[in-house]
Amino acid sequence: MLNLSMFLEDSARKYPSRDALVLGEERLTYAETDSLSNQIANLLVASGITPGDRVAMSCPNLPWFPIVYYGILKAGAVVVPLNILLKSGEIAYHLQDCGATAYFCFEGGADLPIGTYGRAAFGEVPSCHTMFVIGTDDDTHVEGITHLSAVLPAQSTAFESVAREATDTAVILYTSGTTGRPKGAELTHSNMTMNAIASNRLFDNSPSRPDTHLATLPLFHSFGQTVNMNAGFSVGATLVLLPRFEAGAALEIMERESITMFAGVPTMYWGLLGAVDDAVDVDRIAANLRKAISGGAPLPVEILERFATRFGVQILEAYGLSETSPIALFSDPEQAPRAGSIGVPIWGVQVRLIDPDWNTVEGADTVGEIAIRGHNVMKGYYDRPDATDEAMHHGWFRTGDLARRDADGFYFIVDRAKDMIVRGGFNVYPREIEEMLITHPAVSLAAVIGVPHEQHGEEIKAFVIPEPGAQISEPELITWCKERIAAYKYPRSVEFVTVLPMTATGKLLKRELSSAAATVDSGR
Repeated sequence: MLNLSMFLEDSARKYPSRDALVLGEERLTYAETDSLSNQIANLLVASGITPGDRVAMSCPNLPWFPIVYYGILKAGAVVVPLNILLKSGEIAYHLQDCGATAYFCFEGGADLPIGTYGRAAFGEVPSCHTMFVIGTDDDTHVEGITHLSAVLPAQSTAFESVAREATDTAVILYTSGTTGRPKGAELTHSNMTMNAIASNRLFDNSPSRPDTHLATLPLFHSFGQTVNMNAGFSVGATLVLLPRFEAGAALEIMERESITMFAGVPTMYWGLLGAVDDAVDVDRIAANLRKAISGGAPLPVEILERFATRFGVQILEAYGLSETSPIALFSDPEQAPRAGSIGVPIWGVQVRLIDPDWNTVEGADTVGEIAIRGHNVMKGYYDRPDATDEAMHHGWFRTGDLARRDADGFYFIVDRAKDMIVRGGFNVYPREIEEMLITHPAVSLAAVIGVPHEQHGEEIKAFVIPEPGAQISEPELITWCKERIAAYKYPRSVEFVTVLPMTATGKLLKRELSSAAATVDSGR
C-alpha cells in the first residue's frame, strides 16, 4: 500500500515545528500544513468524494496548492492540477475530459481572473458537482459553489489517509503531447514517489541538511511539483513560494531567506543574470546556494557559464516530460557536467535511441528518438488507449525528441518533437492554435510555428491566409486570440500571406516557414 501524501505526513510527524511553507510574511509549519490538508480530506469525504475520483485544482504557487494537493491524495482521490493561465473553455475541456467530480479554484484578481474562468467552466460541466473557491466568501448562494473558508473550519484536523495501491493513479498531468488536444498522463503513486526519491539522490538532499527551496516553477507543472514540492516535502525542506517569477523579487528572496536550492527554466536564469545590480548581495546568495537545476528547454551554454561565474554554482540540467514524472536524465553528479548535455539516465531508468519502428539506433553520436523505460513512466493517457498504444511499447515510452549519445554515454538533444513549440518552458501545440484561428471569420487558413526568441527560447508566430475580401489587422487578430486561449499560447506576431508552402498531398511544410521566419527575424 502506498499514498504519495506520506511525504507530508512523515515530515509533519518528524519535524512538526519546522517551516514547510513561506509566502512573504506568512509561514506555516509542517504540523500546520498537515492539519489543514487533513481538513481538506475530511471536506472531500463529506462531499461524497470516493477513492479514485478525479479532483481538479487551479491554484498558483500559494500555500493552498500543497495543502489541497495532499488533501486530495489523503482522501484517496486523484489530483488533476490545471494550468492557471487557461481560459474558461479550456478549463471546461479538462474538467470534462478527466471526469472531475470536484474542483478547487483560486479566486485570483483583475490581472489573473482564475475564479471567473473557473466558475464559467464549472457551469458547463454538470458532472463536476462541487466547486470550492479559494480567496473570497461571496459564492455560498450559488448552487454547487462553496467558499473554502466557509466550510473548512468545521472539519476535523485529524484524518487517516486512504491506502492506495502503488499502481493506482495519483496525479493526472495534462500535456499536449505530439497529437491532438491535451491528454492526461496518468502518473501512479509509485511513479511520483520514486521520482521524488530519485531526485533527492541526485541533489544530495537529506533531512539532516534540510534545503530551503525557492519554489517559483509552477507547482501545477511536473517539474516544480516533483523537484520542489514532493522531493522537498519528503525530506522536510522549506518551500519559499513565489507565485509569479520576477527576477528582482527572486534575488531579494534568495538573499533574505538564504535559499539553498533553485530550480528553473533557462529564461529564469537569463532573468536572474539580467537583474543583478549594486543592490543585490551576490556574495551572500552564492554563499548559500547549493544547487541550481535547469529543465523545460535546452539551456544555452552562455547562460550556464555566466551563472557559474556570477553565482559560483554550476547549473545542472535535467530532462523529462510529464509522462516521465518528469525526470529521466540528469547531469551526473559524480562527473563534471558537460555543457549542452542533458546528462545520463537517472537511477532506475533506462534510455535508448530508436528509429520510427522502435529499433535501437546504435553508434556514438548517431541521432535517434529518445525512448524511456523505468519507474517514472506513466501508466498511460487517461481514457486514450490509442494514444497510449502509439506512445508506449513493452514498457518503453517514445518521447518524440531526437538526441545523440556520445562515447561516454552523455545525451544531447538535437531537435524537439516535430512542430512542438517550447515557450518559456511551456509546451505549445500549434494545431490547437491553428484550429482556433480558422474559426475567425476573416481567416481562411493558418499555420503556427515557433521562432527563436532571446528571452523565451521560442516565440509563437502565425502565418495566416485571409478570407477573400476580409479586413483584419495583426493587432486585432492577436487580441482576438488573447481573449480565447492561455497567455503562453497566443501568437505574438501574425504574418498575412497569400499562399503557404505545401507538399503535393496538401501537407504544410512548416520547416520552410521556420527557415523563412528565422531569416526575417534575424534581420530585424
